[in-house]
Amino acid sequence: MRILLVNDDGIHAPGLDILEDIARQISDDVWIVAPDIERSGMSRALTLSDPIRVRKISEKRFSCSGTPTDCVLLGVLDLVKGAKPDLILSGVNRGQNLAEDVTVSGTVAGAVQGMQMGIPSMALSQSINYHLGEDVNWDVMGCGKKTWCGCCKTSYRAFMAAIGCYECKLPC
Repeated sequence: MRILLVNDDGIHAPGLDILEDIARQISDDVWIVAPDIERSGMSRALTLSDPIRVRKISEKRFSCSGTPTDCVLLGVLDLVKGAKPDLILSGVNRGQNLAEDVTVSGTVAGAVQGMQMGIPSMALSQSINYHLGEDVNWDVMGCGKKTWCGCCKTSYRAFMAAIGCYECKLPC
């Protein structure tokens, strides 16, 4: 299975490393195209008038100066060589993407763009409580990786019946 990973927190975000670990439990054909800097709150914005610069970080790992939607488009249409991805995973977002947050979320937008291109897609978010001053405790994600991996596999099987887009939150 070929998997494309995107996010909105940027190529160096800890959540992307977690997502890569999750994806590698499912497949060894994992590609990453992520923004060069944080692009949270970009929703489904496209870069239309500025050039998009792509940098190859390593084999199958790229950063670009565009939005999460640009990352999906570049990945599917140009950077992922050979067959298009079988699954797009977006995240792991630093924050929960609840309620109206999903309308502006770049993480959710990455999954929605994949769905629009006919590719099963899932956005993954880490639940935290900003009102209590919490930040993401990435150390606890170790316990959640197995759960998220199972969630991705189960959702992918469901996608086979109908292409869709899911958002999964995991409070650990």
